[in-house]
Amino acid sequence: MASWWQKLKGGLQRSSQALTQNVTAIFAKRKLDAEALEELEEALIAADLGVATAAKLSGRLAKDRFGKDVSDVEVKEALAGYITEALAPVARPLVVEGAKPFVVLVAGVNGTGKTTTIGKLAAQFAAEGQRVGLVAGDTFRAAAIEQLEIWGERAGAPVFKAQAGADPAGLVFDAIGKAREQGLDVLLVDTAGRLHNKGALMDELKKVVRVMQKQDPGAPHASLLVLDATTGQNAHRQVEIFKEAVDLTGLVVTKLDGSARGGVVVALAEAFALPVHAVGVGEGIDDLKPFEAKAFARALLDLEPV
Repeated sequence: MASWWQKLKGGLQRSSQALTQNVTAIFAKRKLDAEALEELEEALIAADLGVATAAKLSGRLAKDRFGKDVSDVEVKEALAGYITEALAPVARPLVVEGAKPFVVLVAGVNGTGKTTTIGKLAAQFAAEGQRVGLVAGDTFRAAAIEQLEIWGERAGAPVFKAQAGADPAGLVFDAIGKAREQGLDVLLVDTAGRLHNKGALMDELKKVVRVMQKQDPGAPHASLLVLDATTGQNAHRQVEIFKEAVDLTGLVVTKLDGSARGGVVVALAEAFALPVHAVGVGEGIDDLKPFEAKAFARALLDLEPV
């Protein structure tokens, strides 16, 4: 069975391939001069690290090595170090503590893998000995409810659901009460996938939060936004809009294996400083793991772990 490092590196292969090929082309036995730095900055932007992050990383490299002969490997090692430093403050696992049940609201646009992410988190919490419940808050899609029930069976977790088309806020209110009665430790709340530019759907998400706070004033104790890595720089806008609707406490980035835009994780860390709790590189139950800064940075630059 492949190790997590092998899965992460394989998942980031498309992202790392383009970036490292460009770095190698730029720094084949060459001095680090202004022209090389400009080309590097363009390569970093092309890899979805974002304009501000690309400028910052190029600036760090210039400060350390300007005018010196550098190899592509030296540049990749240096960049991996800088990226690790940038990511270290946001690489924080989701910790369940304090409230019981600890309510986790999971939001995102359509197709990001929210329901699957919830199922994987449920399985992980259950494996740690936590008693977990799931809320099928996407009451508009029968398929979403069925999908969550399958994940609930796998994790041995009860699924709180309502009739198709029912008010999701009322469902969540009732679910928190039942979870408390049943002594559950964690309650993971699925929500309908919503386009971030649809005001009515965002208002509904705000209503879910307002209503759950009537049941537990501290809820949600964590609010996660699930982002699809293939959206690249569009992820910035999604974070901005969802932050306006709910008090986001962390991010989960999925589908890194289907994307050449894994660099966006670095850009998001620099722009928002929100914890990145986990990253996903496949469909399997073990393909979502806590985010590790150094491992991600080295995989992104096609370097071996140290």
